[in-house]
Amino acid sequence: MKYYFFVDESGNHGLKAVDADFPVFVLCGVIMSEEQHTIFRERMYQLKIDFWKNKEVIFHSRDIRRCEKEFQILLDLEIKARFYEQLNRIVAESEYTIISAVVKKDEYIKKYGRLGNVYTISLSFLIERAIFFLDSKSKATTLEIIVEKRGKLEDNELLKHYNEVHSLGTGFVSPQRIRDYHSRFRFMSKKENINGLQLADLVAHPIARHVIEPNRVNLAFNVLETKFYEDNGRRYGLKLFP
Repeated sequence: MKYYFFVDESGNHGLKAVDADFPVFVLCGVIMSEEQHTIFRERMYQLKIDFWKNKEVIFHSRDIRRCEKEFQILLDLEIKARFYEQLNRIVAESEYTIISAVVKKDEYIKKYGRLGNVYTISLSFLIERAIFFLDSKSKATTLEIIVEKRGKLEDNELLKHYNEVHSLGTGFVSPQRIRDYHSRFRFMSKKENINGLQLADLVAHPIARHVIEPNRVNLAFNVLETKFYEDNGRRYGLKLFP
């Protein structure tokens, strides 16, 4: 059985300056089997056709929240209510598992300084926990990691890090365990309309807001509560670092 691991981010991974209103970096992965992805993709296509008569609309969390670009239709509150009700139903009912890492920048800088790349650090967390997840699946055979393109320099740096993890493993996962799943790593553009990547984008921001303000009402995060990877009652799908 083939599994896809769609990865996207929320927040800036730079450490030179920390936004007081958004002092975290989130790398969010959504893992699902090929069959689960096919079902999810078709439901997303139907949602897009219902509202835009076009399945090529690309969901982006920021545009949706701000009612920008195609999502200006959400300025109509009746349409907005219907859209969120249908989107939340798809997000809640679809089968997938969230594996995410949240870097608290202020705490990271206090402990490690402004050195290091929090994106690659977070990717290591995601890969090793994806392997833990697949180990629990008796039919798991292959893993394809799909990351949204950011830029040639950034993508080359990330690919280099993945190759190192693939060759050397992590502190908790041997390279052989990673290779056993014939893992493949590739970049895809937002323009390619990959619905799994769009789900990762939609999921990342509510996770960030939950970590920043854990006691604040967060209806979007509530929809995701049961989707995080858990093992023996422990939530491994939400890694806080440091």
